[in-house]
Amino acid sequence: MTRALLSPSDWRRPAVRRTTRTLHALLLAALFLAGLGPMLWLAKAAVTPTQDTLRDPLALWPHGIDLANLSTAWTRVQIDKYFLNTVWVAAGSWLVQLIVATTAGFALSVLRPRYRRVLTGVVLTTLFVPAVVLLVPLYLSMVDFSLINSFWAVWLPSGASAFNILLVQRFFDNLPREVFEAARVDGAGPLRLFWSVVLPMSRPILGVVSVFAIVAAWKDFLWPMLVLPDPAVQPLSVRLPALQKFVELDVFLAALAISTVIPVVLFLVFQRMFLRGNALSGAVKG
Repeated sequence: MTRALLSPSDWRRPAVRRTTRTLHALLLAALFLAGLGPMLWLAKAAVTPTQDTLRDPLALWPHGIDLANLSTAWTRVQIDKYFLNTVWVAAGSWLVQLIVATTAGFALSVLRPRYRRVLTGVVLTTLFVPAVVLLVPLYLSMVDFSLINSFWAVWLPSGASAFNILLVQRFFDNLPREVFEAARVDGAGPLRLFWSVVLPMSRPILGVVSVFAIVAAWKDFLWPMLVLPDPAVQPLSVRLPALQKFVELDVFLAALAISTVIPVVLFLVFQRMFLRGNALSGAVKG
C-alpha cells in the first residue's frame, strides 16, 4: 500500500481538504507568475506607451493601448530582416545538432562498437570543459576556414553538443532490442535500421532535442556576435541590444515581444507533436 502525506481518513475532513486545495491553488498561482509573469508583462509593455511603462510598470494600459508600437518595431527596427536571419541561424543549428546527436547516439547505442565506453567517456568529459576556454581556438578556426560572416560559423560548432549526444544515446539504450534484431534478420543494414526503425521510434527524444537546439540558438548572443560582425547577417539576439539606444523604450519592448513569438510557438508545436509517451506503443507485439 502506498503511503502518502495525508491518509484517506484525513482527506475526509473538510478542514484538511480546504487547506490542501488552498495551498495547491497558491502554489499553482506562484508557479504561473514565476513562469509566465515576465512574458505576460512583456506582451503588455509591447503595446504600452513609454511614459506609462516608466511611470507605472504594472498598470494595465492607464492611457490606452498603442498597437502602433508593433508596426513601428517591424519597419523601423527592420525586425523582418533580422527575424529571417534568426530563423536561418536556428534552423541550421537545429538540423546540425539533430544529425550529429542522432547519428552519434545510434553508433554508440545501437551499433555498439568495441570502443563504445571510451567514446562515451570522451564525450562525457567534454561537458566539464568550460565553453569560454574553447572560445578563442574556435574563433581562430572559423577565421582560418574563412567562415566569418557566414551562417556556417554558427551552425557547425553547434553540432558539438555532448549533452544532446548523451541524451539521445540514453534514449536509444532503452529502445527494445527485439525490434533491431528482427530488422537485421529481415536484411536491414545500419543505414536502413537507422532511418526506418530507430528514427520513427524516437519521436519523443527528437522533440526534446529540437526544443533545446532551437531555443539555445535563438537566444545565443556571444558567439553570433563574434562570428557575424556584419549587421546584415546578425540575428535578433545580437542586433536588438545594439539598436536599443537608438529607439524608444516602447518600440524596443515591442521588438523584444515579436522576437519571443517563434520560440513559444515552436515549443507548443513540438510539445503537442513529439513529447508523448505513446511513441513506442505497438513496437513490440506480444
